[in-house]
Amino acid sequence: MGKFIEIDKAAEEILHVSKRMYERGYVAANDGNVSVRISHDRLLVTPTGMSKGFLTRADLVVTDMQGTKISGKHEPTSEIRMHLRAYQLRDDVVSVVHAHPPYATAFAVVGLPLAECVLPEVVVAIGSVPITEYATPSTEEIARSIDEIVKRYDAFLLRNHGVMTVGNNAISAYHKMETVEHFAQITFIARQIGRINPLGHEDVRKLLEVREKLGIRGPIPPCKECGACESEKTIEDVNIARIIAEEVTRYLKGR
Repeated sequence: MGKFIEIDKAAEEILHVSKRMYERGYVAANDGNVSVRISHDRLLVTPTGMSKGFLTRADLVVTDMQGTKISGKHEPTSEIRMHLRAYQLRDDVVSVVHAHPPYATAFAVVGLPLAECVLPEVVVAIGSVPITEYATPSTEEIARSIDEIVKRYDAFLLRNHGVMTVGNNAISAYHKMETVEHFAQITFIARQIGRINPLGHEDVRKLLEVREKLGIRGPIPPCKECGACESEKTIEDVNIARIIAEEVTRYLKGR
């Protein structure tokens, strides 16, 4: 089981991550949410209906592991069911971050996972980034939609919704969010320039050895193509997505 985080430290991390997400444009208005597990039966979470860029320590909410408020002047995030599901299924998870970073969320809207082994840093840090089936936000439906994926991945796209990441603290989970968005942005730009060249099987194997030497833990997804990361889209799907992106770009330039 992951090591729980003392409440004051958890609050400091949540406020830091929330402000950083807001400043980087990963959330707008009252979007996004962050939680940290502070004991075996308590979470510290962001409140519902408040901008993540302007939270204070007094705004944070303590809940039990059923999402019931224990203390705090606000109600907990309406997305808490999704957070609870991650904690229920992964006893190594100590923090959950959910946001809507633009490039990664665009892939979620298109329905295309970030599943190609392209960037060495991404392979080492998080592997591939799959996508869930669509589910209504703030419902038990979306909690169930992450069941199989969260068991095996630390970062994934929520179809037509955004991105969710998990970690052993809020900073770790947030850094994975940054990695996903950076990966999505580079992938998008690369598709405008030309054909993406995935890393070969041997290259990926070496990167996984590096990952092990660095002591990076967590699920390493199997891969249909090279044994390192799982691609849920065919090459034809990827080409279609690239063509769509090219046509959209051409249209926007011609306006």
